[in-house]
Amino acid sequence: MRISLNASSLLGTNDVGALKDHAAQSADEGFAGWWLAQTGLIDALTVFTSIGGSLPSLELGTAVIPTYPRHPSMLAGQALTTQAVMGDQSLVLGIGLSHQPVVEGMLGMSFDKPIRHLIDYLSILNPLLEEGSSDYSGEAFTAHMNTSRPGNAPSVMVAALGEQALRVAGHRSDGTILWMTGPKTIASHIAPTINAAAAEAGRPSPRIVCSLPICVTDNEAEARSDLSKMFAMYGQLPSYRAMLDREGVDQPGEVAIVGTEEEVSSQLDGLRDAGTTDFSALEIGRNPDESARTHALLLSRLEN
Repeated sequence: MRISLNASSLLGTNDVGALKDHAAQSADEGFAGWWLAQTGLIDALTVFTSIGGSLPSLELGTAVIPTYPRHPSMLAGQALTTQAVMGDQSLVLGIGLSHQPVVEGMLGMSFDKPIRHLIDYLSILNPLLEEGSSDYSGEAFTAHMNTSRPGNAPSVMVAALGEQALRVAGHRSDGTILWMTGPKTIASHIAPTINAAAAEAGRPSPRIVCSLPICVTDNEAEARSDLSKMFAMYGQLPSYRAMLDREGVDQPGEVAIVGTEEEVSSQLDGLRDAGTTDFSALEIGRNPDESARTHALLLSRLEN
């Protein structure tokens, strides 16, 4: 299981320089990848472009870019340009549907037929990335174009949790990017569904990127309570709520990776055994000691 870092908690600082420094440190320390959410007004792909291929060993991935605000042709152009600037450095274009309250409440757009939307999106995005052409008319998106394209195509992955979305991801992408999803759910639902879909489509085994808060501490119960408060909104959004229910837990903090060094290592082993190919760690330290211990534990796992 590859170990990467989820730098999305740094977005609240609105400091692009701090993000670049964090990515550089992650590469120096040997982490496999560096993932960044598309939230607020910092554009993740533009951050990657500013890094400009200077960290060739570090995979960069968006986790994730919401599909509704960007036509697939627009995102294809941005992603191809970013990959061209990055050169041989690996880019994962992670996309997702977001959530009905966000799409309808914040953006004033319809969330009707989200799976149809996702199929249409990938039906345009993939051929544009791979060939520079699309001849597709869909319910949600249409694109008839044939043009030159810069560089090579990045890998495409989908934030998929429900059965239908997982099947689309398995058929049409390189894997799924998870959040607030525990090992029981990965083993019983995520991995078997997406693996079967990929096999059905004749695609390689998909990647399963699991991102969770992680905290090494001697006060597990207190830390889980604090994390449940910190991430309370994810217990209310329907797609994440469904994953928590599948896991058999009530609060988001209950699926976080929390405990002593030995306990956290055991929980990471559980994710690996469940079918996780990549763990993207959202480091949470409530004090300097927890921060240092959490990071040291992750460093110790880089060889595994």
